[in-house]
Amino acid sequence: MPLPKPDLKEFLDEKVALYNNPNFIESDPIQIPHQFSQKEDIEIAGFLAATIAWGNRKMIIKNATRFIELLDYSPYDFVLNHQESDLSRFEGFVHRTFNSIDAIQFILSLKHIYTKHNGLESILTPKDNAQNYQQSISDFKRTFFEIPHQSRSLKHVSDPLKGSAAKRIHMFLRWMVRNDQKGVDFGIWKTHSPAKLSCPLDVHSGNVARKLGLLHRKQNDWKALFELDSQLRVLDKNDPSKYDFALFGLGVFEKF
Repeated sequence: MPLPKPDLKEFLDEKVALYNNPNFIESDPIQIPHQFSQKEDIEIAGFLAATIAWGNRKMIIKNATRFIELLDYSPYDFVLNHQESDLSRFEGFVHRTFNSIDAIQFILSLKHIYTKHNGLESILTPKDNAQNYQQSISDFKRTFFEIPHQSRSLKHVSDPLKGSAAKRIHMFLRWMVRNDQKGVDFGIWKTHSPAKLSCPLDVHSGNVARKLGLLHRKQNDWKALFELDSQLRVLDKNDPSKYDFALFGLGVFEKF
């Protein structure tokens, strides 16, 4: 039976406190951007780690670490200043369906974002009256691929306007926007509001949300994310995505 709302908030807030601390970093892909101190390095390392964050978590971290190695541990400098000959080192890079073609495309598209569109923080900023990131993520994808690209790479950036929950990019946004001084999320995007964030929706958070009565839709798509959003904003309208720690922790670590 789902808990009554006041009890549910207390229960979930306790779980947020349990998992939203530096101990969480060592088993999570967020450890990749935590290797850096420069804003742009954090953004790019975080975006690339989040992009391949599906499947086995140890393999995600291993392959994201390899990606950063290939960028000479200087993601921003490499993205801006690489020569065409530098890109050959990505031959053979693969994480599930993300391969060397995609890796090179992402480097070129990121250069385009930083040189023509003032960087990731600027391009992903929601319009003033937007309540969430649905439109801004869709706009971002269009801009990301407005340079020449192979169609196979399109699938690695989700489009909420086409029904996707866009779990990985919402996770990346949580990393960049939330600023609660707990040492996990970075909070370096001061022009963004955590009130507009959505809780990343995947199989773990979705299953836990359904067991708690926060979500009824069976598919993990945009409609489900919107439904979950509406419930989590009741619990904390200013910081709804903090409950990602609770839902994910309950699913992955407690097998709730």
